[in-house]
Amino acid sequence: MIKRLFDIVSSLFGIVLLLPVFVFISAWIFIEDGYPVLFFQKRIGKNGKPFSLYKFRTMRKYSEKLGQLTIGDRDPRVTTSGFYLRKYKLDELPQLINVLLGTMSLVGPRPEVERYVLLYSAEQRKVLSVKPGITDLASLMYFKESELLAASSDPETTYIKEIMPEKLKLNLEYIDRSGIATDLIIILKTVARIFR
Repeated sequence: MIKRLFDIVSSLFGIVLLLPVFVFISAWIFIEDGYPVLFFQKRIGKNGKPFSLYKFRTMRKYSEKLGQLTIGDRDPRVTTSGFYLRKYKLDELPQLINVLLGTMSLVGPRPEVERYVLLYSAEQRKVLSVKPGITDLASLMYFKESELLAASSDPETTYIKEIMPEKLKLNLEYIDRSGIATDLIIILKTVARIFR
């Protein structure tokens, strides 16, 4: 209950405070590549329930048909605005709306697309017992995940066999010791990591 109240107050405050930033980014995306400025993707949330995750669009239209992993900072599908939005994680800002609606939390395991969730073991599926979040321990550890994938000869296999299991392990550790104090530390570390 306390976490949900914290999420509501924080996301509402963030949306109001960052409204000029939302408008600026929306205009930037529109001028460069037209509509839509937002990208909606089906992700798997708490208890395995699907929901629409909101992001600012950083790739050219219909790019997802070519794959759901982003390979490196210079993936040719990524727009110029998208490069900078991704670099500073600004493309994630619309997820404050997800938090306000209750489909996500500020802190929690990052929600995955269905094709990868289907590969989870019974133990790994425990990450679906809590609301997904905008940031988590795995996001801090794999802050430059796309660069790791770009260095691989087979990015999807690298993600499935190496990166995803480690991220899920960190998520399970978070669930075991989650709390407001832990969440605040993760939020502060995330902000510091972005500005660093």
